[in-house]
Amino acid sequence: MFRKMRRFKQQLTNEECESILRAQKRGVLAVLGDGGYPYAVPLNYVYDNGCIYFHSAVEGHKLDAIRACDKGSFNVLGEPQKADDGWSYFFDSVTAFGRLREVTDPVEKTDHLRQLGNKYFPDAAMTESDIQKNGGRCAVIELKIEHMTGKHVHER
Repeated sequence: MFRKMRRFKQQLTNEECESILRAQKRGVLAVLGDGGYPYAVPLNYVYDNGCIYFHSAVEGHKLDAIRACDKGSFNVLGEPQKADDGWSYFFDSVTAFGRLREVTDPVEKTDHLRQLGNKYFPDAAMTESDIQKNGGRCAVIELKIEHMTGKHVHER
């Protein structure tokens, strides 16, 4: 069902892909949006055990699209590194395909909000404060990865 990478010599291992997903802070979620148009939105996320988690408002284009079609993709770009030639760059990217679902169990939802907060807030106290203040007013979405590829690129 999923295509093999055409430039297989540039393909990253699954472990390298997971390392990038853990290290980076932002990615782009793509879903099937209104009128059959692709809808891609950048967001903060956390990677855990084969799944990508992010939060969302409880209504809006992103959540409507996810509720209408549970398939999506997620792309993350690693930090670019300047090559020795002084003008071109090396970078890694990861693209994950999977099924999306809204996390409805309150304990699981809070756990993932805590993971997200601990990744982005400077300390655990801020995470807990934000969960208390805003946790009830947001949704948590899981992208369970079915297929993932990564690529090492020399951009020139």
